[in-house]
Formats: sequence, structure tokens, C-alpha cells
Amino acid sequence: MTVDYDVVIIGGSLAAYYAALAATQLRATVALVEPKGDYGFTHHHALTEISKLAQKLNVAAGFGIHATHTDSSEECHISMAWQEAMLYAQCVASNLKEQHSPAILAALGVDVIVGSGQFQSLPQLAFSVNNRLLRARTYLLASGSHPAIPEIEGLQATGYLTLSNIWQSLQGETLPKNWVIIGGIPQSIEIAQTLARFGCIVTLVVKHPYVLPYLDPEIAILLQAQLEVEGVHVLTEKLVTQVRLIEDKKWIQAGDKAIETDEILVATGQQPNLESLNLATVGVKWHRRSLVVNDKLQTTNHRIYACGDVIGGYDFVNIANYEAKIALNNALFFPRLRVDYRSIPWAMFSVPMVAQVGLTETQAKRQFGRDEVLVLRQHFKTVAAAQLRDETTGMCKLIVLRNGVILGASILGAEAGELINLIALAMSQKIKVKHLANLSLVYPSFSEILERTAREWSKQKLNSNIAMQEFLEGFFHFCRNWNL
Repeated sequence: MTVDYDVVIIGGSLAAYYAALAATQLRATVALVEPKGDYGFTHHHALTEISKLAQKLNVAAGFGIHATHTDSSEECHISMAWQEAMLYAQCVASNLKEQHSPAILAALGVDVIVGSGQFQSLPQLAFSVNNRLLRARTYLLASGSHPAIPEIEGLQATGYLTLSNIWQSLQGETLPKNWVIIGGIPQSIEIAQTLARFGCIVTLVVKHPYVLPYLDPEIAILLQAQLEVEGVHVLTEKLVTQVRLIEDKKWIQAGDKAIETDEILVATGQQPNLESLNLATVGVKWHRRSLVVNDKLQTTNHRIYACGDVIGGYDFVNIANYEAKIALNNALFFPRLRVDYRSIPWAMFSVPMVAQVGLTETQAKRQFGRDEVLVLRQHFKTVAAAQLRDETTGMCKLIVLRNGVILGASILGAEAGELINLIALAMSQKIKVKHLANLSLVYPSFSEILERTAREWSKQKLNSNIAMQEFLEGFFHFCRNWNL
């Protein structure tokens, strides 16, 4: 069988772009089929940074430092700030999008094909797009996802926004004052906090007991408290049952509460972009909202691999890129690599940031037993760098075995995304917690909290070892008397 490519990558996600570039660096021939010529950049990271700056200006006012403006109307001032923030976010998104343009990819050796296509099985496996048949040794699905819309009575008739169109719909407009956000996923929390910092009244409705179901509960409670301090009204364990438009006002029924709002954002999850690919014809199976893959990221057709949103989970670029790396190597070479998420971190760009890697306390105790797991905690208020920057809200939580093996970590606090990377590195290299405790870190710095938290391991070990405590007391008593 004659093939044109070593791998054909299908999708317009960042993971698809990452895989395409990695394939060219390995000197493989690669085609990238991009449906829309759009890599899905969003604005909310840029807007989050601007809202953080606005918050710092409010803090600065306490020291007599004031940002002046000539407009006496606070409502108009907020509106102008929003339009300027959106302009900045559009510029950032445009710059990033240009770096991932088809022209640049083509210059680097990727055969970029803009269009939608589908698989065909006869006379041989191929991908058909723009009246072309792309034949390859292997295929990689990285087609991303689109918002999954729950079936809520009246929602379609009333109208709503999603994660894919919220910022585009607000360009050049006055920011709506009242918002209800339906769904507990990282992006919904980030957006809720950003809108609140721009002066909006925000209600976040989640069906789980905590704002995020997969987050360590102790960290989740702290995060929810921070959201509420900033004005986000959080309703947990509430299902939205209906939406109504009454006298030009949108009303939402969430549990036993009726909420009036100007705008609704639905952020309950994502649905993979699979419908038009003709996967059944080539023997690729899916279940609910994700493709069925093995730990080598092969689908039920061994020549077709998948990564990112199409195989489920939260939408995190670093995790999708990790999967793309594993899938691509298996697709190009002998399929021997297996995914292992134990040391792959994820972070949510709330303020303060939340980051997590490995097992939570509950998961670790369920897997290894309560007596074998130690929980080490340290609060950011004990760190000099946090005091200096007035960012003392937060906690670092390490989950370790008694022998010092690190099982996981959850961090809520400033620079949590950078700190979790260090823990992930330690876990991937099997570095025990005692080595973190022995680091001599730059002072003052936020990484000091890792050293302080790690020291709790030896303290807990000593407190539970009565024989060692007695030995040490006797040893120092002998030393003192001997010196005399």
C-alpha cells in the first residue's frame, strides 16, 4: 500500500498544532487537516490579568496611591475599562493566533489543509477532504470540542452564551451587569471571578457539593470562600430546572431559588468534535462524550490515535500536549509508550491560582490506607514573599507516604502554577519529600512554602515515634552532662 504521509493529524486544537510541529522535527511527513483555520484561543486569560491589575490598584488606594480618571460616572468608567480590556485581549489573541497560522506551519514543513473531512475504509483506510484522499500510515485525532448544552426547559428559547462565544459576543458592547453561570468547571470559575472584578453581579450554580468535583475538598472550600469574598454568589448542589423570559428579563430556577439575570453563561462541559468524521465506518468506538482509547492512546482502530478533548477530561493545554506527545511517538514508531497522569499537573487561573498534581488526600487514603498516608500543610501567610506582596490567602498541601514518597499536591495561592511544576518534577523523578525539605531556596520567594511544607514530614514522623523522642532527649541530656 502506497501512503503519502507518516501521520495525518485531524483537528484545529493546540494539541494538533503541537503534534504537527513535533512530527516535522522528527523528519516525518505530516498533514494537518484544520476545519476552520482557528486554534481556539480565548480571551479570558488576558482579561484575568487585567482584572488582577485592577484589584491591585484597589489595594494600592489603601496606601494613598490612586489612579485618576476624569469621568465622574462610575458606571461609565467601568464600561470604558471593559472596552479597553477587550481591545487588549483581542490584540493578545491575535498575536498568538498569528504564531500558529497555516502559513507558518507550512513554512515549517506541515502540509496544512483547511477544510472538513471524514474517514473512509474502502478501498483502504484514508481521510477524505476537499476532494482529496489523504493516505497515511497512522492518523491522530486532536479535533477538540465544543460546548455541551444541557437539556433545560426554556434555555434555547431564552438565549444564552457559551465558552466558545462569550468574548466575541461582548466585543464593542457594554458589559451586562447581572450574570448567572451554570456549571462547575475551571473555566466557569475563572470567568465568574473575572466578571466580578469588572463590577458584575455574578451567581455561579454548580450541581456538586464543591465548586469543582475533582479538586481536593479542603482547597475547594478555600476557593469558594475567596470567590464569595469577591462578590461571586456560589450555589452548590443546585440543579437548574428551567429558564424563563418574563417582561424582557431572564429568570433561572436553580433548586428552590429563582434568580433574575441579564445574561446566562452555560459552562457545564464539552462535547468532542466527532460527529462528521465517519468514525463508525472505520471501527472507531466512542462512549458518552469521549472516544474509547487504550493507555497507548490507540482507538479501537489501531492505526488511529487520539488526544486532548476528544478523549474526555478537563480542557487543559498541557495535558492535551502530553497526550499528543505520547500518541505521536506511538503512531510514528513502535507503540510502546503509555500515558501516566500521576505526575502531570493542572492549574486553574483563578486568583489566587489553584493547581493540583497526583492524588488528593481522599484518593491516597482510599488507595494506600489511612495509616500509611501523611498530610502536610502550610499556609501562605507564613511565607515572607506572600506578606511582602500582600498575597497571603492560600495553602500548600502535600500528600506523602510515611517513607517520604510524594503522592500528590494541591496548592491554592500566588504562583501556584509555578510551584506545582516543581512538585510534578519531584514526583516524576521519584524525589522524596525529605529532599524538598533540604533545599536552600532563594529568600524571599514563594517557593519557600514548599520547603516549609516538606519539613512537616520529619516533624510528623518524629511526633509519632516515642522511642526516637526518648532517645534524643537522653542523648542530649548525656551530651550536656558530659561537657560539664
